[in-house]
Amino acid sequence: MARLEDRYGVRLLNRTTRAVSLTEAGQRLFAQGKAIQAAIAEADACLGTTDGIPRGTLRITAPDALGRRIIVPVIATFQKTWPDIRFEISFSDTVSRIIEDGFDLAVRVGVTTPDASLISRTLTVEKTVLCASPAYLADRDAPRNLDQLSTHDLLQFSSVAKRQAWSLQDPSSFPGNVSGRVPLRTDSAEGLRAAALAGMGIALLPMALVKDDLHAGRLLRVLPDVDCGEVPIIALYPHKKFLEPRVRRFIDALVSELATPGADVALD
Repeated sequence: MARLEDRYGVRLLNRTTRAVSLTEAGQRLFAQGKAIQAAIAEADACLGTTDGIPRGTLRITAPDALGRRIIVPVIATFQKTWPDIRFEISFSDTVSRIIEDGFDLAVRVGVTTPDASLISRTLTVEKTVLCASPAYLADRDAPRNLDQLSTHDLLQFSSVAKRQAWSLQDPSSFPGNVSGRVPLRTDSAEGLRAAALAGMGIALLPMALVKDDLHAGRLLRVLPDVDCGEVPIIALYPHKKFLEPRVRRFIDALVSELATPGADVALD
């Protein structure tokens, strides 16, 4: 680092007895180094995989429930076809900094991005439903219209970047936001499902995440005639002129799986 500072004639690090941090010049040099590293990686991908065969490590970030229920089975099938691919996957509902954190691909629900460095592709769209446990509904009258939701406990999604708003439409009215008591907010759809199963209130969740619970009677539909809207499952990946075969083919595998009837078995 001292040699770099001598070469450029600027200080790159702020040094104290307790901490070291980048100066403004150091931050610019670091950003340039990252860009050079990305360009080299892109050149390697272009020149090293001219046969189009996926190789190397594919780094993915996906929500917990979505990852476990959809991504992992697709990985298992994908590796049978392309055994030279290795996977690293982070299960998190937090929207990561994809490029900065070194991911090749992010799968998210209901998330779009204005970041020009990323490309977004809708993999599929899922319907959402209101549901609650039989125990919860046994303790109070089930709502018969949207207005009556205001007297119920509502379990809602919330994260650092986004707080869920329930925009619902009764067959005889216009869409409108619904309010009520909110005893629990969480950044995990799987957590909302668990809370609903525990009888803590009414949750708004993708049908794919709760359809097995509905079929088994562990959860019941609330206001089934109400239009609760839809949420897209989105693939996000860095904008590159030459997309690595491992990324392109895995996205294609996800699209194929999610487009298959009966394959919508999870969402987060």
